[in-house]
Amino acid sequence: MRRFSQRNSLVTLSEINITPLLDLAFVLLIIFVITRPLMENSIQLNLPAGGAETGKVDPRDVRRVEISTRGEFRLDGRTVTPAQLEQFLVAAVQANPKSVVYIRADEQGVNKHTYTVFDICQRRGITRFAFATEAPK
Repeated sequence: MRRFSQRNSLVTLSEINITPLLDLAFVLLIIFVITRPLMENSIQLNLPAGGAETGKVDPRDVRRVEISTRGEFRLDGRTVTPAQLEQFLVAAVQANPKSVVYIRADEQGVNKHTYTVFDICQRRGITRFAFATEAPK
């Protein structure tokens, strides 16, 4: 009859348990899926009712300009002044000629702020821009 010894308990484990790693990956995936829409729309805006949906654009080519009712400008989630906005938009279009500027302005906001962004695009030769609106119901 064979006798068991304590020698087996000293042997190192040669298998890796990936269950905790998969759990962590799924938790991170869920966190990113939930926070992505929140990061995309950084200012709470009531967009005006609009028309047809725009064509498909590569998300890497989009520069999102948001204008609050108080006239605060945000470019891709960062607060900027109109002068900084102009510099960043010109640099973005020079780096990537396919860049598209999405202008999101609150429907109750003052139009002069929207016209400021429109004027920057016109003066600097940025021809690819669009105004974001709510889809018709």
